[in-house]
Amino acid sequence: RGYGAALMEALERVIHGAYDLGALSASDEAVPFYRGRGWRQWRGETFALTPDGPRRTEEEDEGVHVLPVAAPLTLSGTLTCDWRDGDVW
Repeated sequence: RGYGAALMEALERVIHGAYDLGALSASDEAVPFYRGRGWRQWRGETFALTPDGPRRTEEEDEGVHVLPVAAPLTLSGTLTCDWRDGDVW
């Protein structure tokens, strides 16, 4: 029906208009969908920037995908997201 594609199109428009990079955690089933839209698997370590400093999120390693916009990427580097309650990625 195209609902997922329509949602991602709107989200990607925001990312391209305001950010250097988009990042999300993808389920195994969703990986082909994201890859088909240009998202790439992050191969490095992941972290969350908590109020107490960076915290490793190794459970998310290999599940995070990024959408490059303007930032040159080394997909094997480290990637840190902002902290929030719940699932940070």
